[in-house]
Amino acid sequence: MGGVKPLALLLPGLIQAAEPTFVDRVATVPGGAAVRLRLVFRQGLQVEGARLPKAFRASETSPSGWIAFESLSPEGKRWALQALWPEDEWRSSEIRHRVVWPELESAWLLASLFSGHGQNYDQIQAVNPDKPEKLVAGDVWIIPKTLLCTDLGGPVKGVLERSLPEEEQSDETRVAAYRKLLTFDQDAQGAYAAYRLRKGEALYSSVVMRYTDRVEPKEVNQLALVIAKRSGIDNVRSIHPGALIRIPVAYLADPFQPEGSQALREEREVREEVRRTPRVDAGPKLKGVRVVLDAGHGGVDIGARANGVWESDFVYDIAMRVKRILEQDTEATVSSTIRYPGLGFQIRDAIPNPTKAAEILTTPPFANDGESPSAVSVHLRWVLANDFFTSFTKNGDARKTLFISLHADSLHPSARGTMIYVPGAASVPPRFALGAARGARVAEMKRSSAVTFTAKERLQGEARSRIFAETVLEALRRDKLPIHANRPIRNVIHRSGKSYVPAVIRHSRASTKVLVEVANLTNEEDAANLRSPAFRERFAEALVKGIRAHYRK
Repeated sequence: MGGVKPLALLLPGLIQAAEPTFVDRVATVPGGAAVRLRLVFRQGLQVEGARLPKAFRASETSPSGWIAFESLSPEGKRWALQALWPEDEWRSSEIRHRVVWPELESAWLLASLFSGHGQNYDQIQAVNPDKPEKLVAGDVWIIPKTLLCTDLGGPVKGVLERSLPEEEQSDETRVAAYRKLLTFDQDAQGAYAAYRLRKGEALYSSVVMRYTDRVEPKEVNQLALVIAKRSGIDNVRSIHPGALIRIPVAYLADPFQPEGSQALREEREVREEVRRTPRVDAGPKLKGVRVVLDAGHGGVDIGARANGVWESDFVYDIAMRVKRILEQDTEATVSSTIRYPGLGFQIRDAIPNPTKAAEILTTPPFANDGESPSAVSVHLRWVLANDFFTSFTKNGDARKTLFISLHADSLHPSARGTMIYVPGAASVPPRFALGAARGARVAEMKRSSAVTFTAKERLQGEARSRIFAETVLEALRRDKLPIHANRPIRNVIHRSGKSYVPAVIRHSRASTKVLVEVANLTNEEDAANLRSPAFRERFAEALVKGIRAHYRK
């Protein structure tokens, strides 16, 4: 890079103490100023900020002290790396890095500097299989462009995805495997579950989103900091494999609560009910099956929005594709809770703007135009669906009733893929009546706005819904569609300090009811998928495959 002219080592070799601590170098920047760089043991690369050009800093501030490598601009990062290691070869397809200070350098450091996160170190090791884990002076390590972070011209954004042993297992086996990785202990701050971080894992995704019910970005970040502090970790982005993570028991999701807890007993009771529940056979044509599709939000309520995609129109398109396939290829009776008047039940390839008008198909239709609170629209969906099911079960098999609500979430950006929520038996009330003030003047309110569930019905509702969710995920997996990495089936949502089951499945009379979060809009890859009509068609096809498999012995 032009302007990078190493002058000299301030101190020849390493600064010696009880253990190697740091090494300094001076290099010129464009304009001729001399700037010091420092490689610090277990802390990484730092640059003195006093004479550093503004273009080399990621922010507009002008610090006089040392600036961490992560706080440099892309141009600044490239300059710093080339200044500290002038013998490295920057080629179009790869960087050939020559080890100079083996006491300070490591595969973790190389991953942190070149790929953007130390957790990618095993990926770099895999590309250099002949190199020892403890670096040797003079060895040349290859960092291919495919492993470079975006700031250095590569495709990597954060921690690279990995396939862990549990990811191909069923939900029950997967959760049991995750539980075995925990041990329980207590200290002066109270009870906690201890976990050893594995290769390629991050505190956000592999601890917080796996072992707790938090998935909302702000809550995930906040809890990660709480757990890091409890675990004596200063930097959540530089946690080495094997580090002991202490998760306060109060934050653990039900499947990971200590032995003897009420939450764990209820979890195991549901698992037993899943094993006892037989499949209901409807044949390949889904004879006698009643399906109600619910596309979330709509009209003035566009739902989540990120990366140029909004929830309402895109999940509506998927719902209409599912409806079309079921009506063409099966004998199932299919209804939608919602319709876009200007579009009807048609599918679209191009979705340029949010659709402004949508109506819940009650009698008369209820316009989702913002004149009433959004909760009214949500409640009318389950009221309408229950009215469909009540009419159907007078002559049909109640076990063949299916309710699917389709959504797209806004989670921590490290999460991607489909997640399915089922109605947790412990969170479904035994009775509920929707008051007139929370509903609307529609015929269905008089017939279907109150529900009652026995303890057995609540348990069976979660069990059948878990079986269906597992079958759908298997269909998605076979069609190579992305699935949430840790716990893709959940029975409760945790948001803003509260845990709850979404109303549309909490009060549903369907034998099987799920809320499907198709994708995470804050994840760029998921958002790009939703924009693609080919993806939406593939997802709809896989979902129908899951429905057909569910009703097959």
